[in-house]
Amino acid sequence: MIYTRISLGGHIMSKFPKDFLWGGAVAANQLEGAYDVGGKGLTIADVLPGGKKRLEMLVNNTVPLDIDKTKYTYPNHEGIDFYHKYEGDIALFAEMGFKTFRTSISWARIFPNGDESTPNEEGLKFYDRLFKECKKHKIEPLVTISHFELPLALTKNYGGWKNRKLIGFFENYCKTIFERYKGLVKYWLTFNEINIALMAPMMTLGLFADINTKDGAKDIFTGIHNQMVASAIAVKLCHKIIPDAKIGNMQILSPIYPYSCDPKDVIKAKLEEQFFSYYCTEVMARGKYAPFSNRIWEDYGAKPDIQPEDFKILQDGTIDFISFSYYKSSTEKAEKDSTRGKGDIMNRVQNPHLPRSAWDWEIDPIGLRVAMNDIYGRFGLPVFIVENGLGANDKVEKDGSINDDYRIDYLRQHISSMAEAIRDGVECMGYTTWGCIDLVSAGTGELAKRYGFIYVDKHDDGSGTQERKPKKSFYWYKKVIESNGENLD
Repeated sequence: MIYTRISLGGHIMSKFPKDFLWGGAVAANQLEGAYDVGGKGLTIADVLPGGKKRLEMLVNNTVPLDIDKTKYTYPNHEGIDFYHKYEGDIALFAEMGFKTFRTSISWARIFPNGDESTPNEEGLKFYDRLFKECKKHKIEPLVTISHFELPLALTKNYGGWKNRKLIGFFENYCKTIFERYKGLVKYWLTFNEINIALMAPMMTLGLFADINTKDGAKDIFTGIHNQMVASAIAVKLCHKIIPDAKIGNMQILSPIYPYSCDPKDVIKAKLEEQFFSYYCTEVMARGKYAPFSNRIWEDYGAKPDIQPEDFKILQDGTIDFISFSYYKSSTEKAEKDSTRGKGDIMNRVQNPHLPRSAWDWEIDPIGLRVAMNDIYGRFGLPVFIVENGLGANDKVEKDGSINDDYRIDYLRQHISSMAEAIRDGVECMGYTTWGCIDLVSAGTGELAKRYGFIYVDKHDDGSGTQERKPKKSFYWYKKVIESNGENLD
């Protein structure tokens, strides 16, 4: 079936803009490998063990800050060896028709300890080669500046983002990469999923803290504030160095439904959505804290350390667009629930109306339309869906095929919902599916949780040839891009 065109005022127009940026997304620490090659320093991601206990460590603040290969495995140390195999992978992305490719720069490849004044030239050259390869295939790089890749030394020596010194280190890092890649990269994101710090502060802030304690809440709110100040500085710097660039934020966006129409459930969901979905974006999009922030700080008994000069910095460094990951919606209720927290770092309750994935995440395509309408209606900035996808156990058949119809169905429903949001009037720049090639999961450190259109013969026990093989979804997504979202069959 070819999806129909829509008519507005007698004019025939496609659901998606003609310059819509279709593509895929990855992160350096989840696929590059080569964790100690080319002068690269260690990052927080490098000390995170593989396996399902990784998520427990992040939530419970028990992440070991040293590598111990006698106790743990570290699949991301090798990843899928993208560091050495990127040319072939970019060629496969080009075969699918990618207009953009979202990846990240590992801060520790450029500044191994994060605080050096002089960058590591070998690290800079790697990204020179990578971005030039993208441009050769007419693929626009979309680059995340910090994607769970804080140099480990900034945690060990400075205590992570609660220390304002990191603002200056980040500014130096940004200035270096903007000047180096200004002819190659025009789309940038500052901090990946900045709001995850409210749940797992080590992941992005590089600090141990429990938000349910006064001291922990102060450290987390201060760390996030420092990141938002650093982001605002980066936005202004980017506009100065690369005048035609567009630079946005990046957050998890998960609409939070009330479990019932009981007003207690409704207000619980509303307040949680303010806290999780809008606390950071209000600052990054409007340049100031929302009035509800004061109530949040009061409820947690702590507020961030804010310097007088920060207010103007935030005002002068507002983002150009809002980008986000969308995997699922969430549900909240006022009372305790036995299903709370199952499969969900956000510790929500299960929605009885939704199916769930093999990793126990709700599947809610309509929630993407809800999220897009909510955030565009609130801020009026263009949106960019930079992560959406289905992690699954993919099986290689005897004939070598990988028939991931479940992934096609998931993506088809979400793209249809995105199209409906665009019909609703939402300005959407693009869509990059998460893990366009199989990689190591950020939450569980597994290779078994596969997201890609391209299968990689690499497994959690270390076996595998690293051979790349297109899945059925590879050819389906190619048709989607060729038709600019018209053909979803």
